[in-house]
Amino acid sequence: MSKSKRIMLWIFLLLVACIQLFPLIWLINFSLVDSSEFYSDKILVWPEVIKWENYTNAWVDGNFVRYLFNSILVSGTTIILTVVISLSMAYAFTRMTWKWNKFFFVIILLGIMIPIHATLLPNFTIFRALGLTDSYWGLILPYTAVSVPFSTFILTGFMRSIPRSVEESAVMDGASIYRIVFQIILPLTMPAIVTVAVTTFLTCWNEFIMAYTFISDDSLKTLPFSVMNFAGQYSSDYGSQFAVMVLTSIPAIIIYAIFNEKITKGVTAGAVKG
Repeated sequence: MSKSKRIMLWIFLLLVACIQLFPLIWLINFSLVDSSEFYSDKILVWPEVIKWENYTNAWVDGNFVRYLFNSILVSGTTIILTVVISLSMAYAFTRMTWKWNKFFFVIILLGIMIPIHATLLPNFTIFRALGLTDSYWGLILPYTAVSVPFSTFILTGFMRSIPRSVEESAVMDGASIYRIVFQIILPLTMPAIVTVAVTTFLTCWNEFIMAYTFISDDSLKTLPFSVMNFAGQYSSDYGSQFAVMVLTSIPAIIIYAIFNEKITKGVTAGAVKG
């Protein structure tokens, strides 16, 4: 590639990066201005006085610490359940021979086509009858259900690239099925496991509509509810709302930045090797 083409490619990539980063820059910018400065025709506003108080309000008045704990608990439990269930199902679909294998695999993959909010009304009716509304399980169960199909798809594709000889050696040594799955297969599929964990985390971390429908107890609410604490009937504290959104996005950005390489590897490894 010639030098001029390389320069043009770098310029193009920098423009794409700026476009991708602009929403985050805009979010941070408006989290530091006074609510009265929001009504402007400018895309970005240079604040007359930087309002660090917005972050203090978001942390204290937004009940941020309590909601953060709830989000971590719900997301963490969902990730564990999703990984265990998806790994077990992927092993059953790729290593075990049984009559309805392909049929049930297709049924599971159909779940990828169903948006989580399409199940809102039936889930609410069932969970209310079972007494699961206003509980952590009222969020954990639907989040897990909607994450398992895609996670099973990722792990199945990755697991097909693992030689069967690894398991055959373990069977000859007398290893049980649980030891094979969770002590031998699990470490080998770690790139795909990381992909599953991060995608599941992002799904749970940012979800609001289902949480708003199922949870009314303030002690059980998750982070997206912090924004609502600054929305009034006649006026809203927009600066604090934007500060909440910045604080909420930080964990997701950090996790994605750390595991970005493994996510790419987990998604593509099965397709390349298979």
